[in-house]
Amino acid sequence: MNTSNVKKYAPKARKAFIEAMSKQAAKYGITKKKIEPAEQKGDLVLIGDRPFPASVIKPRERLVKRIEQQGFDQVMEHVAYSWFNRLCAIRYMERKGFLDHGRRVLSAADGSAGVPQILEECLDVELPGLDQAKVRELKLDGNKDEELYRELLLAQCHALHQAMPFLFEAVADESELLLPENLTKTDSLIRELVANVPDEDWDHIEIIGWLYQFYISEKKDQVIGKVVKNEDIPAATQLFTPNWIVQYMVQNTVGRQWLQTYPDSPLKEKMPYYIEPAEQTSEVQARLSEITPSQITPESTKVLDSGCGSGHILIEAYKVLKSIYEERGYRTRDIPQLILEKNLFGLDIDDRAGQLAGFALMMLAREDDRRIFSRNIRLNVLSLQESSNVNLPSLWQSLNLTGEWQSGTSQGLFEEEQQDLSAFAADNRYQLLQRTLERFKQAKTFGSLIDVPHDDCEELKELFVTLRELDSSGDSMQKAAASQLLPYVHQAVLLSQKYEAVVANPPYMGSKYQSPDVKKELKSRFSGYEKDLFSAFIIRNLQLAKDHGQLGFMTPFVWMFISSYEQLRSKLIDDEVISTLIQLEYSGFDGATVPICTFTLTKGHVPDYTGSYIRLSDFRGAANQGPKTLEAIANPECGWFYEAKPDDFKKIPGSPIAYWATDNQFEMFIKYPLLSSISNVVEGSTTGDVNRFLKMWHEVDYLDCGFGVDNREVARNSGRKWFPYNKGGEYRKWYGNNEYVVNWLNDGEELKNYPGSFLRGEKYYFKPGITWSKVSSGTLSFRLFDRGFLFDTGGLCAFSEDIEYVAAILNSRPSLDIMSILAPTLNFTVGTVSSIPIAPNIRGLTENVVRLKAISKNDWDAYEKSWDFKSSPIVDLGGALISKAYSSLLASYSSIVAEYRQLENENNHNISNAYGIPSNNIESCNEDITLFCNLDYRYGSGKKEIVQSAFRADVMVDLVSYGVGCMMGRYSLDRKGLVYASSGNKGFVELLAEGAYKTFPADDDGIIPLTDQEWFPDDATNRFQEFVKVVWGEDHLHENLDFVAESLCLHAIKPKKSESSMDTIRRYLSTQFYKDHLKTYKKRPIYWLFSSGKQKAFECLVYLHRYNEGTLARMRTEYVIPLTAKMAAYAQKLENDKEASGSAAEVKRLEKEIAQLHKQQAELSEFDEKLRHYADQRISLDLDDGVKVNYGKFGDLLADVKAITGEAPEVN
Repeated sequence: MNTSNVKKYAPKARKAFIEAMSKQAAKYGITKKKIEPAEQKGDLVLIGDRPFPASVIKPRERLVKRIEQQGFDQVMEHVAYSWFNRLCAIRYMERKGFLDHGRRVLSAADGSAGVPQILEECLDVELPGLDQAKVRELKLDGNKDEELYRELLLAQCHALHQAMPFLFEAVADESELLLPENLTKTDSLIRELVANVPDEDWDHIEIIGWLYQFYISEKKDQVIGKVVKNEDIPAATQLFTPNWIVQYMVQNTVGRQWLQTYPDSPLKEKMPYYIEPAEQTSEVQARLSEITPSQITPESTKVLDSGCGSGHILIEAYKVLKSIYEERGYRTRDIPQLILEKNLFGLDIDDRAGQLAGFALMMLAREDDRRIFSRNIRLNVLSLQESSNVNLPSLWQSLNLTGEWQSGTSQGLFEEEQQDLSAFAADNRYQLLQRTLERFKQAKTFGSLIDVPHDDCEELKELFVTLRELDSSGDSMQKAAASQLLPYVHQAVLLSQKYEAVVANPPYMGSKYQSPDVKKELKSRFSGYEKDLFSAFIIRNLQLAKDHGQLGFMTPFVWMFISSYEQLRSKLIDDEVISTLIQLEYSGFDGATVPICTFTLTKGHVPDYTGSYIRLSDFRGAANQGPKTLEAIANPECGWFYEAKPDDFKKIPGSPIAYWATDNQFEMFIKYPLLSSISNVVEGSTTGDVNRFLKMWHEVDYLDCGFGVDNREVARNSGRKWFPYNKGGEYRKWYGNNEYVVNWLNDGEELKNYPGSFLRGEKYYFKPGITWSKVSSGTLSFRLFDRGFLFDTGGLCAFSEDIEYVAAILNSRPSLDIMSILAPTLNFTVGTVSSIPIAPNIRGLTENVVRLKAISKNDWDAYEKSWDFKSSPIVDLGGALISKAYSSLLASYSSIVAEYRQLENENNHNISNAYGIPSNNIESCNEDITLFCNLDYRYGSGKKEIVQSAFRADVMVDLVSYGVGCMMGRYSLDRKGLVYASSGNKGFVELLAEGAYKTFPADDDGIIPLTDQEWFPDDATNRFQEFVKVVWGEDHLHENLDFVAESLCLHAIKPKKSESSMDTIRRYLSTQFYKDHLKTYKKRPIYWLFSSGKQKAFECLVYLHRYNEGTLARMRTEYVIPLTAKMAAYAQKLENDKEASGSAAEVKRLEKEIAQLHKQQAELSEFDEKLRHYADQRISLDLDDGVKVNYGKFGDLLADVKAITGEAPEVN
């Protein structure tokens, strides 16, 4: 059904109903802050200064008592959802024609939000307890429609009480006090309900579940992601199960139970989601025959939903059971009552859910039996109630089961001091009640997890019968006592008996969000299964099922793979049978925030049983899941239907539910040694404070970094502070992602002594090895690293005598397939990677990996992000034309990619042959060649022209960046690699003296203006032109500048008509360069953009490593103050030009330019004042603090402060 209307309406309705109930309570002197006293005077009662009929006294007293016990907000919430549920129920029934009088109670005769039909035709309506004379009197009055409608609505609710007491309370219930006034007004709660949810939406009973889910959705949003209080558990854990999943679970449990005994039953044709059991071996078939009953009756099949919510699963179970009854020839009119009373059982902790589940079943039954409302149905669908306020001794005396007190008298019953209760305690029934009430003290918290021993079941049933008899035919005291105790005994019966089928969508709540009470209970009673509430529920539901009974669940699929659920997997594999399972695609269920699976179990292990599995991973979106499941059931050869023996899963370390694994893959784990047996696989360190101890290598003083250090002793003796640190990173094989350094000064003295740090694997520090990212959004990749590294929990490592050989296998296609078995959740822990089987003695692998590493390292080092970057590849190619250099670069990249592909494919073939795996589909895809020079990896497989344009633009972006680096003195055309990356400009003068920058001089002060027009001869645009001229010569300067400009306009910036190349380059430098720089250096820039503001009056780049205490003063004297004078002179020139101009168009253009210039002058003046203020402070930087800290020291003089520091700039 279309849920969009309900989704919009229900959350707003919750607020409106609570507000209306609170407003009505205030009318009776009841508010959150105060409860007014009530004074009775004859037939009236005064509350405050308002008179009310005396009939309100008792319901008001009950309401006040509830508020004192539960709190104002909770009671208003309860009464609000009770009225919401009742009105929704009546709306559904009137649409379906289920009301005996045949009139619509909430809507007009045509279903619209007009005058309710029952009000229009009230004189012809008969309802139990409705005073016809009063109706006639009110109708004839003509002005009392509001009062009349209230009478009619309440009479309708009272009439429905007998059939559905769980939803419609008895006459004079306190909630009636809070039924709002003005119900016939156009903005009333009733009119809103009718108007916002169209008539046709009420055709399906599922609307009740959706209304409930969306009604509590806002509350759920408030509590989700936090530790969930006990009272908020229902809102946090309720989830409406998609209908196709419900059908699958019920048909493969309730339906399977029947078909096992009656395999030729026509029921099979009515169950589209039923999965025919796989063909079994003769031994398995013999065992199945042994445990399958030769005959069963429909009435003997008990079905439990232990967290029934609004009853969706029970509704579907009703439909299957109805077919079974019909097949066995039961009378149609008898079937509904039999199903409701003998077959269906539901429990929940939420009273709202209990009401709606019961209602939904009654509506289903009403479709089959017109007289169901008059049959006094006793449903077994309960909202669990807490017993903490029950006074058992008093109630026991009132029950008078032993007849020791005279019927109808109360003499001595409440004189507790005179009563000897030892006689009570000796009665088995009293003891049973004591135990039962003790168990339910926190029923709203623990729900169906509460253990009521099966041994108590028969006694509880007998006691339940006794209490029901007293409730209907006992004296007044017995009735009251029995009525109070019945709910606890009833729910105890349901939790003590065993069921042929247990089907549930259990609550999901990880340990992080569990309240202390829940954590303690799970730790105590469900040790090993306490990771999530759903895990404990699976175990509890297994206890509730009969031997060889059927169970169905929908849960997060993490239990199938993650190590913390290994005990649950072992339990299900070793002790039960996983009969079927469907794994949904990650986004396959709109309502869940976690990926889902749904599965069925048979209680009791059957060795070598073959189960059926459907994998929907390739079908994105909720709309695809059901249809693709049906397709797989109809055609098991579809490619996503699998058969597997759960016992085989035990061959794999950790026993993941890897149903798609081939026989060959299962055998690999037995045949070959695991990685852990030939390598040391190690988890890295946790620093406890990433910002303090980790930096990107380019942030700190390069001379204080120790690269390529052999061991810890050398590192300690070097006196250096920062050393390379493996921290995971993006998908990249063989080499790379080397971006971080860690503070390991004096053998990590500060880090070791930091309270939050936890160091692991220290003996492997500085040794060469293999690393990978613990968490990946896609394919796993392994990289080799040389000596000198420490490593992190995010960059796990393996150390082996032959790391190239091991890396070859780890990065191979067969290994990736194995990892999809070991870690399909993309969490590549030490444990999972350790379990990869490694075949020995495969020829040719090591040599290929040595070359692959070299190719990958060269590729990584071709970019500034590498500490081994030497120079721009396109500059190295030289020549006279950049366009030809670019073409040569493309050609060389193409050959590099081809060689890389060939080497990987050779490895994949050799490894596949060694493992005995078919060689088809094992070659590397274009996207798997993880080189930046591979366009498919870098940009994805888009249109060739678009990808090539993006690449050409990016090559020019890198060229401009390298050019700026040469301007700053970071790089030089005379020396390879980093030339200056120290701190405070120290040592720079000496480099100049050595002739480090002869060919293309570095800037004197490390300050490069970026301006949108030419104010300074040494601005970035002019210096870049000079750079191009020096590298490629003057003869083709304009052609080369044209190529750069055209390339930038392909992707980096948008082209502009009639713009010169220099203007394009100037525009790029002024508007886009810094954005690209932030992206390249991951928001830890080394060239800092000082900016006057939005008008861009003045902007310049300052090289972080050359910044010193005098930089701001020099910026002001060399650039800002001169620019102020230049702008003033230019403004005067424009004014003169305007006066001299004879063209109106020219005057308009000049006026616009003058106005803009005036804005810039004002901005520049303000900037100058701020700059002077900061220059006077002579701010120094400590590069060890990192860019994030240092960048925030200059207030709003710098651009993009918040993006870099995470906080808005402090303005002094």
